[in-house]
Amino acid sequence: MTLSQAAFGSDTLIKKIALVLGGTLFIALAAQVSVPFFPVPLTLQTLAILIVGLSFGARLGAVTVLTYLAEGAAGLPVFANGGAGLAYMAGPTAGFLLGFVALAYVAGLAAGRSIATMIAAALVGSVLLYAIGVSWPMAVAGAFGVEAGWVGTSAAKIWAGWVSPFLLGDAVKIVISTLLVSGALKVVSRKA
Repeated sequence: MTLSQAAFGSDTLIKKIALVLGGTLFIALAAQVSVPFFPVPLTLQTLAILIVGLSFGARLGAVTVLTYLAEGAAGLPVFANGGAGLAYMAGPTAGFLLGFVALAYVAGLAAGRSIATMIAAALVGSVLLYAIGVSWPMAVAGAFGVEAGWVGTSAAKIWAGWVSPFLLGDAVKIVISTLLVSGALKVVSRKA
């Protein structure tokens, strides 16, 4: 049983819509808590996405992130530092934006399970996030005809600027999200 099911009962369409919209708001607010880095800002987005995935489950978590991306594509300022629009989504963080869907889905596969299982799933989801995230500037953007200074960035520069500065923070976010969701599930389950 996921945290959202334990807290709100059966999954009706109205409840799912409310969870998705609440989840996108949560992710958007977390995205605004940002420490400027270039080319990828350090935000609380990944923490929020892990919490959404671990709380909602794989499918609803992924749908929530897809809805968040659709909101951004439509021009709502939901991305880091108020970013929005298709041009933003084709920028250097495009791969990470798409990787958020995988992160929520994979983390959500462990929703309602043991802390160790949730940590493992969040770790695998984070590896997928990085793989998808760095593939965009290294190769995919150029294949789609994107021309920018960050396109075709070397693996060494990707590691130094796009991966290694974020690893410790992401490890902490994995532990925090897992403990929060696991603890909340225990509290909610006791009240039921």
